[in-house]
Amino acid sequence: MNDSPGPGAPGPSPSGQPPGWPPPGGQQPGWGWGHTPWAPPPRAPQPGVIPLRPLGVGEILQGSLSTMVKHWRVVLPVAFGVSLVTQAVATVVTGLWREDSEALENLRDNASPSRVVEAMGDSIGTMGVTMVIGLIGSIIAATMLTVVVSRAVLGQSVTAGEAWQSSRPQLARMAGLLLLIPLLMVAFLAVCTAPGLLLYAAGADAVGAALALFGALGGMVGTMWLWIRYCLAAPVLVLEKQGVIASMRRSAKLVRGAWWRIFGVQILALLLLFAVAMIVEIPVGIVQLIAAGDLESATTFSWTSAVITGVGAVISSTLTLPFTAGVTALIYMDQRIRRESLDVELIRAAGQAPVG
Repeated sequence: MNDSPGPGAPGPSPSGQPPGWPPPGGQQPGWGWGHTPWAPPPRAPQPGVIPLRPLGVGEILQGSLSTMVKHWRVVLPVAFGVSLVTQAVATVVTGLWREDSEALENLRDNASPSRVVEAMGDSIGTMGVTMVIGLIGSIIAATMLTVVVSRAVLGQSVTAGEAWQSSRPQLARMAGLLLLIPLLMVAFLAVCTAPGLLLYAAGADAVGAALALFGALGGMVGTMWLWIRYCLAAPVLVLEKQGVIASMRRSAKLVRGAWWRIFGVQILALLLLFAVAMIVEIPVGIVQLIAAGDLESATTFSWTSAVITGVGAVISSTLTLPFTAGVTALIYMDQRIRRESLDVELIRAAGQAPVG
């Protein structure tokens, strides 16, 4: 017997497991069809945090913020738990590296191109560990928070336990996504920097270092393109319950033709997150200065300073993780509304009367 409440409905089924959002079917008339040319379009239904129609940039950002405010009992504890674990690991790993790194000390004495490359190579292991741990935490948080956002759009609440039960079957595939996308980015970056690093290893220090730095800049541009291309893969995997490769292909399809718009929304969201991080960083810096006793001591490494920085990072991540996950999930929904008339399915799932 089919327990699904209907095609495209992200709400819970009688069995307790929320069904996935299906891939696009036939095209249906979207919001606003049927009104007369001289009359204003009817107001779109809004059972939850967004109106069920194509969204503006401000509505995506506001919808993510509204999800955090209205569903804080599940959103903030999930984000805090993930942030606490990931930042604790990052603080320990980074602290051990800074305590023992000779390349970092040499760079402070003479920041020549060759020593910059040496410091970059010395930090690769540390950066790799912290990046992987951070991505694991972000994926877990994004998986659970995407479920919360999908319900919030319909005006429905979900507990942390329900979000976990819905997210848990997807975690293995999310781990695959976690590994594949960063590996793809790292491989691209490695290809861009390899010629310079090979020249540097062959003895052409200045030329090799300069070429490696320029290659790294080009590689960062390419990884940004890959980031936007596959940024919707996580919501696709969670809500449509697709596999890793299928989710990446689906993300690329949804992003195609809208790369710059999605890039703009994501960059604007990152700027807002940067502002929040700076607001948190100011009091953290003051506390570090007080704990160190003087400015010179505050600029050198100490475990006290590392712990204070870690606490500030936990606070910042607790606020930024839900916002980032919400923005990405709402971009996904907006793209489906624009291209596949998902608003019709959402209106039906929310029990609202269709417009027009």
